[in-house]
Amino acid sequence: MSVRVASASETVACERATMATGITSAELMSRAGTRAAGEILDRCSDRLRHGASIFVGSGNNGGDGWVIAEALCRSGIVTNVIEVASPRSPESTSARDAAISARATVAERAGEQLIVDALLGTGSSGVPHGEIADAIARIGERRKAGACVVAIDVPSGLDATTGAREGAVIADLTLTFGTVKRGQLISRGNCGELVALDIGLTEDNAMSSLPVLVDPNWVSQRIPPIPPDAHKGTRKRLSVVGGGPGMAGATILCGEGALRSGIGLLTIVAAETNAVAVHSAVPQALFQKWPSIPAELEKLAASADVIAIGPGLGNSPQTRDLVERILLSWSGPVVIDADGLNVFAGDLDSLAELLGERDAIITPHPAEMARLLGTSVDDVLNNRFELGSETANKLGCAVLLKGTPTVIFSPDGLRYVSASGTAALATGGSGDVLTGIASTLLAQMRDTGGTPAESAACAAFVHGRAAELCAFVRGTTLDDILAALPAAWNESPITPRAGVLAEVTLHS
Repeated sequence: MSVRVASASETVACERATMATGITSAELMSRAGTRAAGEILDRCSDRLRHGASIFVGSGNNGGDGWVIAEALCRSGIVTNVIEVASPRSPESTSARDAAISARATVAERAGEQLIVDALLGTGSSGVPHGEIADAIARIGERRKAGACVVAIDVPSGLDATTGAREGAVIADLTLTFGTVKRGQLISRGNCGELVALDIGLTEDNAMSSLPVLVDPNWVSQRIPPIPPDAHKGTRKRLSVVGGGPGMAGATILCGEGALRSGIGLLTIVAAETNAVAVHSAVPQALFQKWPSIPAELEKLAASADVIAIGPGLGNSPQTRDLVERILLSWSGPVVIDADGLNVFAGDLDSLAELLGERDAIITPHPAEMARLLGTSVDDVLNNRFELGSETANKLGCAVLLKGTPTVIFSPDGLRYVSASGTAALATGGSGDVLTGIASTLLAQMRDTGGTPAESAACAAFVHGRAAELCAFVRGTTLDDILAALPAAWNESPITPRAGVLAEVTLHS
């Protein structure tokens, strides 16, 4: 079952839908706390030898903490509960009574190496204050002294929807329930390792409309294998159009991303002055100058299964004309990035008309998306999980909105979220590599029924995974990421553990 990415209100809706089937709030609390305690016992056994301290608030998140306390006590773990606020609900009060009956101590001690944060849950918002803020500060001090911090559902103070994190807990492990929260993926540095636990939320229409979190198994189920009898034709042909004067590097990086992803034949179409640079950097590639006459456009169209347009192209009336002529003469699949999008800034209608009904992917970063839509970057970031849906529908193509996390939109309304990657990707040229990967998959996955949005989602995940396989952030270059792509492509699928929906290592 795919795990879904939800806002705070969407998570509450999923829980209410589950309770409408007859499951009580107390049962959900019991499931959440029991599952979390099991993970803590499995993952933190060395730390638990020194006991555990659990900080609880007054809401149901605090109730989860009391359930965890009872489970740890019954497993022989010395457990202290720091009751920052008394329970508000009957189910939380019952959980408190059960934990105390199991010999949980309501006191704050020193020396425990495992701290559980159960102060604030998914529904909280705003900057923590008063006794909650004081408790968060004490958790931070314990972490600085060497304790491991496990956050329950969300690190307290982290907005589950927006990722706002002023005054929030910094956790080493976050155990979240039923869904992965948007804010966890935006402010990944506060979450540490993120594990989504199955508490039996109902799979209804509301949940199925939420974005799918892309993971290794999802990708491995969709990437077609390269058969033993493959040749360069069956591995598909890509033409990369870009590389204005002095900007050969972008097309080179795009081409290398494609070659590292299994493309069969690569042609780089760039300004004529870039021929030597391309031949020197990518000897596997053919070179063609920008087409200026119909015969050259026909040659370009005849030599490709997919065309990528934009890396290093430049933004000018000349390049806008070039893009239009290519899209008018070529009706096949395209991936458009960078200046291939910038030349249509504020003119979505023209791009939609040129794309027609072909298979296509656009891969903007937030600034490019803002220019394309005539809005602000803040508007794009604040609405990153919704804004691309209308654009995908209007253009009739997949929209890969790069960022932390990356969100992919399909014209039919499906959404995918990729949380892989590290800050090593925050460098010029990273998007060009991604365009090469996405172009390769768009060409190859069509034969096995893959959609452009699925191709884009797989590309985003593998691109990020290659960065994760590099040992460092500082000092890692795109050469290192390109070199890591084969390992990223060939990782074995992960066998899901019972009760776990997803495990995500969030690299800050």
